[in-house]
Amino acid sequence: MPTEYVKRVLAACVITVLSISNTANGLAGDTKEYRIGLTSVIFADGTAFVNDWRTYLTHHLQAPVKFVQRQTYREVTDLLLAGDLDAAWLCGYLYLQHRDELELLNVPLFKGKPLYHSYLIVPSSDTKTRKLTDLKKKVFAYSDPDSHSGYRYPQLSLISAGIEPKHFFAKTFFTWSHRDVVNAVADGVAQGGAVDSYVWETLAEKDPQLSRRTRVVSKSPEYGFPPLVTQRGLAQRRADNLREALMHMSSDDMGSKVLQILNLDGFTVGNDDLYNNIADSIRIVEQGG
Repeated sequence: MPTEYVKRVLAACVITVLSISNTANGLAGDTKEYRIGLTSVIFADGTAFVNDWRTYLTHHLQAPVKFVQRQTYREVTDLLLAGDLDAAWLCGYLYLQHRDELELLNVPLFKGKPLYHSYLIVPSSDTKTRKLTDLKKKVFAYSDPDSHSGYRYPQLSLISAGIEPKHFFAKTFFTWSHRDVVNAVADGVAQGGAVDSYVWETLAEKDPQLSRRTRVVSKSPEYGFPPLVTQRGLAQRRADNLREALMHMSSDDMGSKVLQILNLDGFTVGNDDLYNNIADSIRIVEQGG
């Protein structure tokens, strides 16, 4: 039978080995819950999707994960800036507005690129509209006032054409989600709308009966895809662990399942250059031309 001394030595060796193993994975002692904010841009089918993503991240991070969902970009951004979240999936516009306080974590890859467009859509029954200016005195649906693709870009297009956006349409309204822009246009509640290309293209695959009731009239230039960001005050190890977990999704069975539901290829490390043309758009819109 081993002596008490030998038992203590063996126990110490086991603890040391486990510590070294965890440190190699970047997870040593990091069991604090990760809180991640999502908005209505994540329109995949409900609880099962979120649960699968939570299961994947919890396993990979070896720490609890909580998704916090809110309706608007602004609500999620406020929670992140207040320190109530560790990370959030935001639009490029709000990331740029708070760049001094936020740090890029990852950027999704859609059709192999960290890029997307703003789509101008109209009802499929409308065969005449060819450009935004054809919708003068019509009803127009925006997604969110902090969305580049769903609000800022169409504003930019009108301003660039020498048109004052406030007086161009007969009426405008916010749906507070990109999918609901598609719904509003498909149902004829609006004669036009601005929507994230990622959402429209995903609906074309997953809900073609809805997308077929709309028609894409025009596409914006490519812009940096809405990123996942953290507060600059987040511990570097936690940020690195989360970044690595997201990067690993495409090579993991559970992670790949979530990506398939999201209609994404994976996540990549972002850089601010992706958002330079959004920054240019912000300046033009805020200056009124």
